[in-house]
Amino acid sequence: MAGVTDRDFRLIIRRISGVGVVSMEFISSKGLVGGEKRWQRLMHFAPEERPLAIQIYGSDAATMAEAARIVESLGADICDINMGCPANKVLKGCAGAALMGDLELAESIIAEVRRAVSIPVTVKFRLGLDDHRRNYIELGKICEHHGVAAVTLHARTARQMFRGAAAWPEIAALKEALTIPVIGNGDVLTAEDAVDMLRTTGCDGVMIGRGATRDPWIFRHTANRLAGEEMATVSLAERRALIVDHFNTVIEREDDKTALHKLRTFTNWYSRGLPDGLSLRRRLQDLKSAHAILEAVEHFVDALLLDEAA
Repeated sequence: MAGVTDRDFRLIIRRISGVGVVSMEFISSKGLVGGEKRWQRLMHFAPEERPLAIQIYGSDAATMAEAARIVESLGADICDINMGCPANKVLKGCAGAALMGDLELAESIIAEVRRAVSIPVTVKFRLGLDDHRRNYIELGKICEHHGVAAVTLHARTARQMFRGAAAWPEIAALKEALTIPVIGNGDVLTAEDAVDMLRTTGCDGVMIGRGATRDPWIFRHTANRLAGEEMATVSLAERRALIVDHFNTVIEREDDKTALHKLRTFTNWYSRGLPDGLSLRRRLQDLKSAHAILEAVEHFVDALLLDEAA
């Protein structure tokens, strides 16, 4: 998730616990190999984050292989190939989900990357470009043939983007067709969703994306459910502490423009489910600095805490 799974957010998830592997926001192979500072800056991670996957995307097999070597040299535990991103700017570069429309090129990239590194290689993809071109099982078998360690299926087509319901039965079909581990993805917004996906599809793992932005505790709660344990309620005070710590870290590390954008984005997510969270989200439109957003969030949650204590 570009702009979301940065080091600060990955550390939040890891410290809450329950997550198996965290993934870096995807990296352009061309930018990484070309030494572009924008991409190099994203590559930093803390030992505490391990095990960590670094996901790369691109349309040239040689460049992807070289990017994979860089990923391995940095000490990543897994090199993940993105063949599922549906964003137009990625598709126009014949990368991401566009590769599902050219399986010959996709196979070349997978084979070159697998030969380039000794760490596990995984591949994430979708059902296909659209409903008329659902070739995910064929791509999965290509991955298996070339020694990919595991695949992740986002159970929507590229044309769907994130609209409509994810087709979980397709995850089950891929699991049935392959012998390598299959990870399911799509519409996992709660711990109950994660457990249901595992049980109904038979997949080997669950990748949680957008669900973690609204509820960073989703991984711990899922682990609780799988272990047959009670899911501890997250208090409002715990939520306040997480938000304030996260936002202070962003303000310390980022320039003003980036910090403002990130705090706006995360406040929109973190406020979902809070009483009258809509009023806070509306206030963001008039705030022009990251510090102002942090102050507004603190005052909003503090008022909720007072009401809770009354």
